[in-house]
This record gives sequence, C-alpha cells and structure tokens, in this order.
Amino acid sequence: MNFSNITQDIKQKLIDIVGDNYCLTEKNSLEDYCHDETEDLNFPPEAVVKPANTNEVSEIMKLACEYNIPVTPCGARTGLSGGALCVYGGIALSMERFNKIIKIDEDNLQVIAQSGVITQELQVAVQEKGLYYAPDPSSKGTCFIGGNIAENAGGPRAVKYGVTKDFVLNLEVVLPNGEVIETGANTLKNSTGYNLTQLMVGSEGTLGIVTQATLKLIPCPKYNMLMLVPFTSAEKACEAVASIFKAGITPSAMEFMERDAIQWTMDFTKESPVKLKDNEQAHLLIEVDGNDTEILFKECEVIASVVEELECCEIMFAETEAQKDALWFLRRRVGEAVKATSIYKEEDTVVPRYNLPKLLKGVKAIGNKYGFKSICYGHAGDGNLHINIIKGDMTDDAWNNELSKGIRELFELTVALGGTLSGEHGIGYVQKHYMDIAFTDVELNLMKGIKNIFDPKRILNPGKIFA
Repeated sequence: MNFSNITQDIKQKLIDIVGDNYCLTEKNSLEDYCHDETEDLNFPPEAVVKPANTNEVSEIMKLACEYNIPVTPCGARTGLSGGALCVYGGIALSMERFNKIIKIDEDNLQVIAQSGVITQELQVAVQEKGLYYAPDPSSKGTCFIGGNIAENAGGPRAVKYGVTKDFVLNLEVVLPNGEVIETGANTLKNSTGYNLTQLMVGSEGTLGIVTQATLKLIPCPKYNMLMLVPFTSAEKACEAVASIFKAGITPSAMEFMERDAIQWTMDFTKESPVKLKDNEQAHLLIEVDGNDTEILFKECEVIASVVEELECCEIMFAETEAQKDALWFLRRRVGEAVKATSIYKEEDTVVPRYNLPKLLKGVKAIGNKYGFKSICYGHAGDGNLHINIIKGDMTDDAWNNELSKGIRELFELTVALGGTLSGEHGIGYVQKHYMDIAFTDVELNLMKGIKNIFDPKRILNPGKIFA
C-alpha cells in the first residue's frame, strides 16, 4: 500500500485540530502506542493523536483521507490479535479522552457512553442503579467499551447473557472520509434497512471509528453461587460442559482451566486459593445467578449430580464473597501468567460446545506432532477454548518456520468440528493468513467489497483481517 508520511505541515494541521498537548510525535511519547498485548509485536506510529470529541475525530479523518495517511484506532491496547498495531505507521488515533458516561436511562434500561469508557467503570456505574451490563472480558478493569465493540468481546458470562453484540443498540461512528453517522436507533427492535450497527460490531476498527454507543442493560441479579469442580481428565471436564446444559441448567459462567493454567497462575500471582491434588488435571469454574437462592441451590445440586457421573473429584463451593473473588482473580489472570512465564502464541478457537473434548484432544495431538506444549483454558460454556502455545524446548527455527503449519492444522480441525478461528479476540494482524480456512473466496470477496465501500482508500486500520 502506498501511504503518505506525516510531514511537518500535516503535523501542524493535526495540532490545529486537537491542540499541541494532544498530538505526540517524539519517540519516547510513542512507545506505549507501539504494541498491544499480542505477543511481542511492535509497530511504532508516526504520531499519536488524542481527540476530545466527535468533530475532532471527523476532522482528523478528513485530513488523513485527503493526504492518504493510515489511521489506526486504539483504545486501551489490551487486545490479543494485533488489532491496534500501527503496521503501516501513520496516525495512532487514541480514544482515551472519550471517557464519559453520558446517560444511564433507568426507565428504558439503557446506557449511553463514549467509546473510551473503561468497561468495569461502566459496570459499576450501572450496578449502583440496580442494573447490569454483562459482557466482562478478563481485561475489563482496563479495556474500553469501544475496543469491546470493535472485537465483539465476550467474557465468562457470555454463556448466559451473550457477547457485546447482544447489548449494542446504536452507535455513533466516524467514517474513513470523516462523515459522521448513526447506525441504528435507541430501540430494542429495529427492522429498518440494513443492520449497520451489527456490521460495525466486530469489524475491528476497519470500517469506522466508534465514538459513542447506546447499550442495553438488564436488571442486576441479586445472588450468585460459585463452585470449582476438579476432574482427573481434561477431556472429562470438557464432556461435563454439554452434559450440564442437557440437564436443563444454563450457568451464568462456565470456565475451563487445565492444571498447568491454574498452577502457573498461582505461581505468578503468589496466591493459592486452590490446593491441587496429584490426580486433578483440569477444573470447571461454574457460576449460577438469579433472584431466588432456593432455585440456585437446586441448580447447584443438579450440576453436582451431573459432574459426579463424570468422575469429578471433590467439589469446592465458594462460601464467601472473598472466596468467590479469589477464584475469579485466579481465572482472570491466566493469560497474563502464561505471557509472563514463557514465549507463547495464543489462539482463540471456538467450536460447538459438544465438540470441545474432540478439539482439546486434537490440540494435544497436533502439539505432539510439531513439538509444542499447550496450556488451555477458556469459556467452556461457549465452546471457546484459548490455546496458549508454549515455545518450551522448540528451536528458534521450528518456532519461526514450522509452528505456522501446526497452527493451520489446529484451525483446520476447529473448522472441521463446526467451529471458527476466533471466538472473541478477533482476526487482526496475527490470524489474517488463516482466513481461507474459514471462508471461501466468494465469502472473502464479499467482505473485502464491504471494506472497499466504507474505505476505498484503505486508510483505516490497514493490514488487518485480510492477508
């Protein structure tokens, strides 16, 4: 792609839009914007620009369109697919100043928020009103609502409540040419024209820049119960997932963790809420929630009877809020622990939940074939398995040149089992070369055609999704 560089004249035009303090070009000011949480990839922008309102975003995009400058929208940079990497330099468009919750509508159970609001801060604000915003990725304490929308983020409670797309009603979006649109309406039903809102959700910042979102809320459940169920076999733990649903129970969360995922995380955090026994190879963290404790107790009894038939070990019930917090802290830190312990690559596969045991078995077989170890965990209730491929004893040559073949086999297995390449992390920069596994040429060309309609100059987040 033939993009223009940021000249001194263009830099001055950017300063004129956002002010001198919010256009950064010095090398030390750019360092934090060279990377997200994807492996060790590093792509420096030429400038970081921090607009304060939608009009400034619009003016920046008009300037970039006129001068053919690549623009990469970025939020908290917590992504795991390289979606916020400035692979062609240009402008890193930071949305961190878009941090206001504009309105909590208690009558209609909605919240209007700017895209730079931290997810957990939004959850806390609506919970104070007795309301609930369910999507809760592991990075919820730092990630932005806009990034969640860009990647269609999920999290543990997606199994019962759905992912980000199920909560987005309407978006304010700046297009690559600087025009501003609303994608829908602040209504629960909308059958008026094409669904531009859902087209934007999960588009990874390649079609437009979300500046404001109207999100659906639900009443906050009053109670929850949490249990940790150990198994002597990881495949047995995966088998239990579908069996629980077939028994008529829909947990609010159902998380899978291999033994090493738990051990590495306890070593990393120096916290040990679980005492691992020698025969325990995997755990399910299962939560139920609602407004009637008697019903929740009965649901836990059904779950216990199901898992006992699948050779589980002693079930641990979290009896206090502190115990619940400790178990969730353990689960949410797994990815960080793996990254801190070893060179790794993470794949975000998803299959129909009944096929989860077959996927896990296949992952281990492919690892044996190509010489890599894997640590697996994820949102088992959704069939969403995070596969952390550990370099371990692999040579640099095998890691750099042979591993991609193993990853391709892993994705081919996933698709053969009725799944797809990513459940919630997106394709971004690191998975784009595998898109042909999940889609035909006709399907890929339709997607590329949509991209070309929105962004004919291909200046917005270039180098993502498509090889």
